[in-house]
Amino acid sequence: MVSKAEAKYVRISPFKVRMVIRIVKGSNAKRAISVLELLNQKGAYLLKKVLHSAISNAKHKGYEEDKLFISKVVANPGPMLKRFRATTFGRAANIHKRTSHILVELDTPEKIIEKVKIK
Repeated sequence: MVSKAEAKYVRISPFKVRMVIRIVKGSNAKRAISVLELLNQKGAYLLKKVLHSAISNAKHKGYEEDKLFISKVVANPGPMLKRFRATTFGRAANIHKRTSHILVELDTPEKIIEKVKIK
C-alpha cells in the first residue's frame, strides 16, 4: 500500500457505490479517473473524489501518478438514519437512509511483486 484515502459517512447506499467499484477495480489510477468522469452516477462522483485524494497523498510521498494503480477499493456500510413515513390506518413505515465508508488504496507494480515473492 503506497497511499490510501477514505471518505466516511457519505450519504449514498454502499450497493450503489459497489456498482461503480466493479468497473474501476484493479485498473490504473489515471484511467480510473477518466472512466469515472464519463459515468453519470453519484457513486462515480464520490469515488472520483476519494481517488483524487489518494493520488494526492501518493504524490506527497514522492510517487508518480502514472505508475499508481488501484489495489483495494471498498464501500462498507456506515450508520443508517432511521426515519418513518405515515401509511394507511395510522401506521408508520420505516425508511432507512443508508451511509457508506469508501476506502481507496493505491499501489505500484513493484510493491505487488514484492508481496507475491514474500508469500
